[in-house]
Amino acid sequence: MKEHLKNFYSFFLRFGISGILLVWIFTHLDFQEIWMVIKGADANYIIAAGLVFFAINFLILWRWMIVMKALDLKFHWKSAFRWFFFGLFWNLCLPTSVGGDVIKGLGLSKETKHKPKVFASIVLDRLSGFSGIVIMSGLAFVGGRSVIENPWIIASIAAMAAVSLVLVIVLFNHRVFSWVTKVFSLWPKVTTALMSLHYDIVLMKGRQKETVYIILISIAAQVMLAFVFYLTAKGLHQDLPFKYFIIFSPLVCVATALPSIGGLGIREYSWAHLLFAVGVAKEIGVGLAIINSGFMYMVGILMGGLLYVIALSSGRVQYRQASAPHLRPHP
Repeated sequence: MKEHLKNFYSFFLRFGISGILLVWIFTHLDFQEIWMVIKGADANYIIAAGLVFFAINFLILWRWMIVMKALDLKFHWKSAFRWFFFGLFWNLCLPTSVGGDVIKGLGLSKETKHKPKVFASIVLDRLSGFSGIVIMSGLAFVGGRSVIENPWIIASIAAMAAVSLVLVIVLFNHRVFSWVTKVFSLWPKVTTALMSLHYDIVLMKGRQKETVYIILISIAAQVMLAFVFYLTAKGLHQDLPFKYFIIFSPLVCVATALPSIGGLGIREYSWAHLLFAVGVAKEIGVGLAIINSGFMYMVGILMGGLLYVIALSSGRVQYRQASAPHLRPHP
């Protein structure tokens, strides 16, 4: 009963936050103006941005495969490809940020017969993505102070960089980590989740080359994502320096990790206010976010959804009840 209540409150919170922000956006801004912004976009830039976004997903898939190989997990690349895009599809359909991860973990576990390593690889892949955000947030803090004059944005960048640094120290320093788990000793579930996360990280010890590769891939993915937003802005006839998007993109990534339906509402609200701080109308910021949300849904539905329907019709995927292991959400 408690678990059902917890899921209900989580579901309500996610829909609530997304709903409130969307209501604010469409009651405080001119919807017709937002539509005109999107309608008047330069198709060449938007198509280019979509192609870069599409390429990012293959880069992240490659990163996950490197992690699985580092854990000596035996898998076929076709299986990894299929379940990766299934995960993207279900992340869009389920009211949780890790629902797709659970499904792709269960699916690949069934094929590899090694559930612990599969889920460890998913957690480690999430952490490696977080490492890219940490590094980009540090660069954003260094560069943002001389570029952005808005004190609230500088404070947000500084807070993100500080929190990222603390999390890295806690997760990778055994002495500090042991002390933190003692602090949470009154909450056994939190302690168990933290210990499990730490053990997943330990699995990568002695794999320095693979660790460097996945961190570099994570940084490249973050830079490419910033470039997607830059190209989209160009498509909306905004001549903004690329460095703005290097600074703002990590902030939006962190913000969309908050409880919501796939970042819906948070993404639009964040870009509206961040771009407004550098002289861009909020309607243009919302238009930029909507277009990039469209890229996410196109990749998830066209690739993941289509593959899922094909696999379902061919009998490669079957519905079955399964108890999923606890998977920590992306920080």
